[in-house]
Amino acid sequence: QVHLVESGGGLVQPGGSLTLSCAVPGMIFSDSAMAWHRQGPEKERELVAVISRNGDTTYSDSAKGRFTISRDGAEQSVSLQMNSLKPADTAVYYCHVTYYGRWEEFEYWGQGTQVTVSS
Repeated sequence: QVHLVESGGGLVQPGGSLTLSCAVPGMIFSDSAMAWHRQGPEKERELVAVISRNGDTTYSDSAKGRFTISRDGAEQSVSLQMNSLKPADTAVYYCHVTYYGRWEEFEYWGQGTQVTVSS
């Protein structure tokens, strides 16, 4: 059983910054693509950022220029650095890992961490 452990959520003022982290088990880390999704109040879950196995990144339009996704092989974690936060960024943020096994793919989700942007 693979468990993803997220951390770093909280309350931040508009314009502030926050970094989310997700610990990924070492046995799947190098063969996985990783992403952050979020679900705001009364909204559907949406993709925020993705980082591939070789480090290529993709961002949603709302995240471009403000958020940075990165992966750390030594720490076996994926992070989301969020700058210039807006109230519209308020959501539960989920870590998502796609593990490319030898024969099939497996998907794993974290439990979610709340980010609230408010003055």
